[in-house]
Amino acid sequence: MNASSLKLGFVGLGIMGAPMAAHLIAAGHQLFVNTLGKIPAQIAESSATQCTTARGVAERADIIFLMLPDTPDVEKVLFGEDGVAAGLKGSSGKVVVDMSSISPVATKDFARRIEALGAQYLDAPVSGGEVGAKNATLSIMVGGPEDVFARVKPLFERMGKNITLVGGNGDGQTAKVANQIIVALNIEAVAEALLFASRAGADPARVREALLGGFASSKILEVHAERMIKRTFDPGFRISLHQKDLNLALSSARQLGVSLPNTAQAQELFNSCVAHGGAGWDHSGLVRALEIQANFEIGQKVPQA
Repeated sequence: MNASSLKLGFVGLGIMGAPMAAHLIAAGHQLFVNTLGKIPAQIAESSATQCTTARGVAERADIIFLMLPDTPDVEKVLFGEDGVAAGLKGSSGKVVVDMSSISPVATKDFARRIEALGAQYLDAPVSGGEVGAKNATLSIMVGGPEDVFARVKPLFERMGKNITLVGGNGDGQTAKVANQIIVALNIEAVAEALLFASRAGADPARVREALLGGFASSKILEVHAERMIKRTFDPGFRISLHQKDLNLALSSARQLGVSLPNTAQAQELFNSCVAHGGAGWDHSGLVRALEIQANFEIGQKVPQA
């Protein structure tokens, strides 16, 4: 270990969590890890210490990162039997960093409960998907105290590029929900455009190439349009997870008295995909719901009149 090595914990080594943890290991930090199921090979074969419980991680590490699917998963890992909270008792100055995408309301409650144990809390959800996690180019939206953010920022910089302290606890999660609204609606727009172009007889790959040079260009057009054209719907970011994020958006909007009509429409398209067995598709697979309605698939030969 180098002189600047820190004792870090990481709970949740899935598609996103495993490469994120690997970047921290590569930076020379001592990691204590725990996950549901088998430890991924890239972590199992590293210098990381495997712990049987989240409590064990929290007892050994000074900064504990979480990367979990949903709000109930975070609550269970934090406050369940042998959870992180149990490992924080009797210690002070430790930091819990939740990088999952969960409810902003629940996040504020979790932060209060962790702080009552003498630890500090940051919510730091990410955007950029599996590619961003592997390339350490994630956008990280952080909520919490500024001094705690400053302490953890060098570690965020090992996992991402665009790192922003949005505000207090819960504000990072609010920013992530806003991000997921934009991403869903952009996927829907790109899907409609390519389906239209393909059904009109144009080559969707060349249409995409042309649009990348203009005002319609976006990361979604660059990455997800290619998946739609090549029919590569392995996640990535699963539709079931994006559904969860849009549920957060729509339920929060109801509480705020805000109407999000296009977000609701995108959610219905995701629901249609799930009804056709697509819960595990990459979220670019939203296009398949539109294709079913049109009885036409992008790249399909246009029927002759």
